[in-house]
Amino acid sequence: MLAYEEIGPARFGQYESIPMALTVGSVLALEPLAGGLGGIALVERPVTPYVKDFRTHEDVGPRRWAERWDISNWAFFMALEDGHPVGGAAVAARTAGVDMLAGRDDLAVLWDIRVREEYKGRGVAGRLLDMALDWCRTRGLIQMKIECQNTNVPACRFYQRRGAVLSAIDAHAYHSAEEYRHEAQLIWYLDIDTANT
Repeated sequence: MLAYEEIGPARFGQYESIPMALTVGSVLALEPLAGGLGGIALVERPVTPYVKDFRTHEDVGPRRWAERWDISNWAFFMALEDGHPVGGAAVAARTAGVDMLAGRDDLAVLWDIRVREEYKGRGVAGRLLDMALDWCRTRGLIQMKIECQNTNVPACRFYQRRGAVLSAIDAHAYHSAEEYRHEAQLIWYLDIDTANT
């Protein structure tokens, strides 16, 4: 039986133990139409499967968040089975220095969401997102901003099903990081009051 809890920083070690790895089997390739003036088509294309581990940069992991930002306006949620963490989500709002918030007091950012591979497809991410959205509603936030990459097709489809709208594509957002240079940043916006549950 899965249990879901809101947690505090004292449990970031548990949270951080949840893997953030993804087997990439396809990507959403960017195809500019009319040199970009006609928009950009996202076309799913198979790739030779590889594993992308989001935790390769431990300096930005949960145990370091409070060192970099004031997390007093953040919330953290965890899914557990028999006391073992299997999923987690973090949401940030009203925090100076978090560029993703664009200075808005009515916007939240889904800062992090992760689910152990063997628990994917069991509704864990959906339940964690619901908890994050409920937290946002109680604070008068109206939108959630979500960053994803074109290499994470399952996440893109999940956000779309939940009612998020793809609002920005940056093909060069990760150009300075050699290992991610081939990826595109996808920014989604989810209207909190109309989010699909």
